[in-house]
Amino acid sequence: MMTPMRYVVLVLAIIISLHFILSFSHEEYGRATSLSHLSEQFGGSKPHPPYEDGVPEDYYVPSTPPPQGRRANATFVLLARNGDLNGVVMSMKQVEDRFNKEFQYPYVFLNEEPFSDEFKERVQTLTDSKIEFGLIPKEQWVQPQWIDENRASEARKDMIEKNVIYGGSVPYRNMCRFNSGFFYRHELLAKYKYYWRVEPDVNFFCDLHYDPLLLMQDQKKVYGFTISLYEYPATIPTLWDATKEFINANPDLVEPDNAMRFISDDGGETYNNCHFWSNFEIGDLDFWRGEAYSKYFDFLDEKGGFYYERWGDAPVHSIGAALFAKKDQIHFFNDIGYRHNPFQHCPQGELHKKGKCWCNPKENFDYEWYSCLKRYDNLFA
Repeated sequence: MMTPMRYVVLVLAIIISLHFILSFSHEEYGRATSLSHLSEQFGGSKPHPPYEDGVPEDYYVPSTPPPQGRRANATFVLLARNGDLNGVVMSMKQVEDRFNKEFQYPYVFLNEEPFSDEFKERVQTLTDSKIEFGLIPKEQWVQPQWIDENRASEARKDMIEKNVIYGGSVPYRNMCRFNSGFFYRHELLAKYKYYWRVEPDVNFFCDLHYDPLLLMQDQKKVYGFTISLYEYPATIPTLWDATKEFINANPDLVEPDNAMRFISDDGGETYNNCHFWSNFEIGDLDFWRGEAYSKYFDFLDEKGGFYYERWGDAPVHSIGAALFAKKDQIHFFNDIGYRHNPFQHCPQGELHKKGKCWCNPKENFDYEWYSCLKRYDNLFA
């Protein structure tokens, strides 16, 4: 038979257990019986401005869960440094608000040095999606040892004298080489097939209620763009000569139904300097990983033009897509309003209205004299 004391202990144990259960299962009960609340009731709350109490929970509208439909095997890719944090936050916030809050694709951040705790904390507050932070292998980023530094430095001096943008920058050349031939080989991207490239300090103007990554997958597209323009010829004086040399040595790798007319006005004899502006890209990682583009990049890399000149990833990607993909696998995202200074694509007419775009439709680069969009259109004329 139990003694009275044992009954008391048993009852107390039951009461305490019920208290913990109710505290976790009923938020109002937990708040009412919390130590902080009880201390306020008996000792009086500490004087404080009203805003510190916050907005009561019942004023908040429950967030809508993301759709459970199909998604592409895809990720956002951002190449950034710790010093780019404010620009990254601006770009990423717009990506989330315009699109990814609804679709919740993951992010991969790449840097040649470790990301700071501050960087990680600030970007992680912007999304519910998974974020991975990767370090770029040194051999994929720095100028290769086999590059003749005397020749490369003379080329940089010459470009500085000619006021070529980024003409004197080795880090810029490192970035162009990495984006041209290595980003898609990074271990964090190995599990993905598609990517959406985002850069710091860009604007996304329109709501997007469909999935462009899934569109790329279903329609077997390999490259998507929003802005196309002419490259600065002083940065790529021998790029087309190298490209023709590669084509002549590997004619079987060139797609018969290609987009040559976008990049050449004379059947490939010369390059017209048109390229897709690669700071925005939605693409198929397996296309870059494939035999044709891999051999093309390796051939260009051996030429050293990323350092002896200033070959950019935009013309390299554009030439690769134009030569090795079918022309209808290259897609113009007319409904994605986008700006990377100083150019912007602003959807027109019904697309502007449908996307609730906040760009000025009169400020649209599509058919300005320096745009190459008309050449893209002519591929299908």
